[in-house]
Amino acid sequence: MNMADVGMVILLALIFIYAMTGSIDFGAGFWAMVYLRDENAQAAVVANRYLSPLWEVTNVFLVLFAVALVGIFPKAALVYGNLLLLPGSLILICLTLRTVMMVYAHVVNRFRRALRIVSGITGILIPALLVNVFPLSNGGFITMTSGDWQINFHTFVGSWNVYHFVLLGLFSELFISAVFLSDYARLSGDQEAFLQYRKHALWLGPITIVFAILIPFTLPVHALWMGNSIQMQKWWFIFSGILFLLMMYFLITSTLNKMRNMRLAAIALALQYLFALWAYGKAHYPYLLYPILTVQNSFTDPTMFKNVMIVLIIGIALLLPGFVWFWRLFLSRRAFFESE
Repeated sequence: MNMADVGMVILLALIFIYAMTGSIDFGAGFWAMVYLRDENAQAAVVANRYLSPLWEVTNVFLVLFAVALVGIFPKAALVYGNLLLLPGSLILICLTLRTVMMVYAHVVNRFRRALRIVSGITGILIPALLVNVFPLSNGGFITMTSGDWQINFHTFVGSWNVYHFVLLGLFSELFISAVFLSDYARLSGDQEAFLQYRKHALWLGPITIVFAILIPFTLPVHALWMGNSIQMQKWWFIFSGILFLLMMYFLITSTLNKMRNMRLAAIALALQYLFALWAYGKAHYPYLLYPILTVQNSFTDPTMFKNVMIVLIIGIALLLPGFVWFWRLFLSRRAFFESE
């Protein structure tokens, strides 16, 4: 494995971590908004407790991903930065608005209701905008105009595959957050919230897998290369599907008498998405943006790569104790009861 491939693996790892933490965070914001009128409902209490602390962790991995992309694949960062200037600006506005509302909500109680509304809306908008990178990277939507690469807007918004990706991203977000919030409720011994989020996860899971299966069949003509590549990685996707079935088994059997199965469901879910992302990344290799950018022609020089790796290693080493402290402070059973 050469340095460019190592850089690609690092990007996939950061995408996976951000996708999982972001889904839980944005999903918690959505569920907090769903239970807005019943602020004393245990499901709302669980979502609100998960919302604020996880937001800080999610932002850390977003910054790490940006540093890795610019440092390891600067050409890809430049091209995507130009193409996604508008949606990227909207994402930054949503992130800023969400952060500002969190600060105000912790200082002034009357902003708490507004925070839940803003978190719920941005929790849908941000993932919907982010997931558009996947169909865009498959090619066919980019044209050269006046020496610059630009998105063919009419072709892009007219593609059913784009909407399938968006729906898959949104349902995945709600599904992942429902599963992890169920496990969080289990840790607290909160049966009401546990059953509520488990019920959401039971119907969101099958819908999510349906949209995942539809993706290869709705690829446009100009992205048939991706469909062929997915076929070559079918065993990875099959293994991911087996993990999904295993996760659903643990989810169904996680009754009040077997609440510990919820933790097994959460682990199986994380592994399922890990293998699915790995399979998708292998299918997309060697392209970062078909057919313009590849892993090799976007790669930085070896010296810069080594410097970026040193920065990432030092950064993760410094942040790791904070992540452990975060888990013990906010997400452990002990922390839940100490906050009562």
